[in-house]
Amino acid sequence: MSSNEIDFNDEQLLHYSRQIMLPHFGVEGQQQLQDAHVVIMGVGGLGSPAAMYLAAAGVGTLTLVDFDTVDNSNLQRQIVHNTDSIGDSKTSSAKNTLLKINPETHIHCINKQLTLIELEALFKNANCVIDATDNFETRFLINRACVVQKVALVSAAAIQYEGQITVFDNRQKNSACYACLYAEGGEENTNCSDNGILAPVVGILGSMQALEAIKLICSIGETLQNRLLIFDALSLQWRTMKLNKDPECPVCGFKL
Repeated sequence: MSSNEIDFNDEQLLHYSRQIMLPHFGVEGQQQLQDAHVVIMGVGGLGSPAAMYLAAAGVGTLTLVDFDTVDNSNLQRQIVHNTDSIGDSKTSSAKNTLLKINPETHIHCINKQLTLIELEALFKNANCVIDATDNFETRFLINRACVVQKVALVSAAAIQYEGQITVFDNRQKNSACYACLYAEGGEENTNCSDNGILAPVVGILGSMQALEAIKLICSIGETLQNRLLIFDALSLQWRTMKLNKDPECPVCGFKL
């Protein structure tokens, strides 16, 4: 079947009917989701809701990358896992949950830390990458691989009562990349284990990552390309910062 053909049975059409009836989406949008491959880097607080909503929405192939195991302290916010999966790898735990949500989703698990070359090879056939990791070193590697492969990257981060999300659409020549926003080696790592996190904050940001991925795959609406959305949970306010491509960026700059 070519990617332009529609191939849903009556049961599938009913299952996805609430999406198919949407303006500018239709059965064509649902087919685009079924044909899509999304790589989710990290299945923790952000990756959990992102993966669950993408599976539920009908994304055909999800690749989960995480080398950690499920710990009791994860369960407060990492909703793809449960008490029965404590001690299991996060990828296998997440796969079990996602298949219960949508058994038709093809799920690949990578339970190790990947090098830049391995990331580039993985992203080559992806429609979109979701960065749900919690350290700068890994984010910079993911960004470089996405720039090389010209694949869209949906990036989010959250700590304590705050979060941020943006889209680096590397398919577009004018798109900023993660290194335009943060200089490599210039940021100090902060994570939830050291600073804490309110559970719904990562739920909100991770759900928005799934939303932006769907918009990218189906070419609907306006994504967060070249915009950084900053969330303050205590005041329940959003701020938007404009991002510009840095012509001197060592990763995506015009002069490269």
